[in-house]
Amino acid sequence: MRLETERLLLRPWRPEEARVQRELWAERDPRVPASRRIDAEGRPSLTDLERWIREDRGLPRPGLLALETRGSGEVVGYCGLVAGRGDLQGQPELAFELLRRVHGQGLATEAARAVLDWVREHEPRRVWATVREWNTASRRVLAKLGFVETGRVDADPVHGDSIYTALDL
Repeated sequence: MRLETERLLLRPWRPEEARVQRELWAERDPRVPASRRIDAEGRPSLTDLERWIREDRGLPRPGLLALETRGSGEVVGYCGLVAGRGDLQGQPELAFELLRRVHGQGLATEAARAVLDWVREHEPRRVWATVREWNTASRRVLAKLGFVETGRVDADPVHGDSIYTALDL
């Protein structure tokens, strides 16, 4: 699976790019749940991340694709679809994350638009996205793409409430 935009190539991760995923884990906001940050034992390690990359290969969906900038070839984050959890089980959920040094350049919107175009082409349906209420940058990206807040919120006084948004394709 490969998707192309004006500035990005979205493609499967390579095990040697685990260092980029590790950097993403290390940069995460402290309000992100501990299970999504590097723990006291240094997990996930580079070895863990390399293994996860190998295990995700060959899935018949976009998965979480590496975002490679065209020209430089630098991997700066990911974007793709994951299987929704909880009430969204079995439904596609859009996910994206970029290294802080490339925030504010419109790359998340560009990458997400390519993934949503792929969904429209292959299996038009409702796509979900869940975002913490404090994550205004991601909420702006979702609004630009046409996602609408559904009114469903999972309250979390420690990490911030999760807001569910949806887009019908």
